[in-house]
Amino acid sequence: MSKNNIVYSTNPNFEFEEENEDVETLSKEKQQLKVTIDRKQRKGKSVTLITGFVGKKEDLEEIAKELKSKCGVGGSAKNNEIIIQGEFKEKIVSLLIQSGYLKTK
Repeated sequence: MSKNNIVYSTNPNFEFEEENEDVETLSKEKQQLKVTIDRKQRKGKSVTLITGFVGKKEDLEEIAKELKSKCGVGGSAKNNEIIIQGEFKEKIVSLLIQSGYLKTK
């Protein structure tokens, strides 16, 4: 176990817990993705938010790249969320279902 981060604690029973970032990506059929429109803390601009992804960061970024190109807009993928600029809820739901993400809402 490598300890990359420094942790200071006054608790004599403190145990260092390493985060497991290599989460195995669930298959497309098992992913339960939720697509919503979000305007909070975005200066009045709307974004389409895809949440519920379980898996590796690389796989999340690949899905985000595909959705951004098919919608013709920008966005980002972080914290197991995909943010697509603009309101594309119906289009993204249909694109995800066509790609095999059958449990998309």
